[in-house]
Amino acid sequence: MINRYRHLNHRWVAPIFSVSRFWRSLSLMRRYLSDWSTYEKLPGSEPVRFLDSYPCLYDRTPNNPIDPHYFYQSIWAFKLIKHSATTTHVDVGSLASFVGLLTAITEVTFVDIRPLVVDLENFKSIPGNILALPFDENSVRSLSCLHVAEHIGLGRYGDSLDALGTKKAARELVRVLAPRGNLFFSLPIGNPRVCFNAHRVHSPEQILSYFDDLKLVQFAAITDSGMYSEDILPTNLASQNYACGLFWFTKEL
Repeated sequence: MINRYRHLNHRWVAPIFSVSRFWRSLSLMRRYLSDWSTYEKLPGSEPVRFLDSYPCLYDRTPNNPIDPHYFYQSIWAFKLIKHSATTTHVDVGSLASFVGLLTAITEVTFVDIRPLVVDLENFKSIPGNILALPFDENSVRSLSCLHVAEHIGLGRYGDSLDALGTKKAARELVRVLAPRGNLFFSLPIGNPRVCFNAHRVHSPEQILSYFDDLKLVQFAAITDSGMYSEDILPTNLASQNYACGLFWFTKEL
């Protein structure tokens, strides 16, 4: 019963109105107003107008917060792409900051149903659907798709509903990957399920079967506890709840 209540509150009530956040905000606002009053009394303090006030209530944390999945996967993929010394790279739908950083080491073509409109050297954004990528078969030598395929077919980002979305996305990545090319791929792994319409979680075996005609060069992971490991077997993640699998595949001749 407690778990059902937490599920209801976290996924249905909180996106509209969070009772717990409301009461916490009141407490943090009292601290903010107290700090404001104290600051105004400090020697040399500038006048603070109400119209210029900007309450930042949730940033006073004991540690610098990160999302372990996105933090570690970007480092993992960036290092491998840099080591490959590729002069051109194609990314499908990954984090904007990641593809932006990649332009420091290679020319990047970014493909997404929601184009990334930025003015950046070594960068080109083209509209495209991961289920029908705008590339010829066996044509892309360096390819990444990080924390994307688990969303395909759930409608979250404006894509069409498709129960086989992740599997079809995987097959399309295989289609365009060139022989001896590199694919850097990640998504949530663990106890398989669909969390509509946020994402799917796949078992490691499911993902390996989706790419069964590619060779797995390296596997790394971020576990449920947020630990990053490059020395782990995919099958060791089967009992996880929401881990992140990092797969480096290549297409053999």
